[in-house]
Amino acid sequence: MIENRLHFVRDVTFDEDRSQVRTGYGPENMATLRNLAINKLREHGHTSIAAGLREMSYQPFTRPLDLLGLAP
Repeated sequence: MIENRLHFVRDVTFDEDRSQVRTGYGPENMATLRNLAINKLREHGHTSIAAGLREMSYQPFTRPLDLLGLAP
């Protein structure tokens, strides 16, 4: 169930199947970054990952850093 939930979000929200990253460690690194984004959004109470990504995009230079706890 958890694996399906994660893969579904990565496939639908991040459109992972159409990714152009295909060589070396790129695909693994991008999957790790997508998983980090999904988990951090859920950790902060976002039930819709798409809505959480939109909210983060409103202030792209500060909101993602706040989410990660890296803002000054």
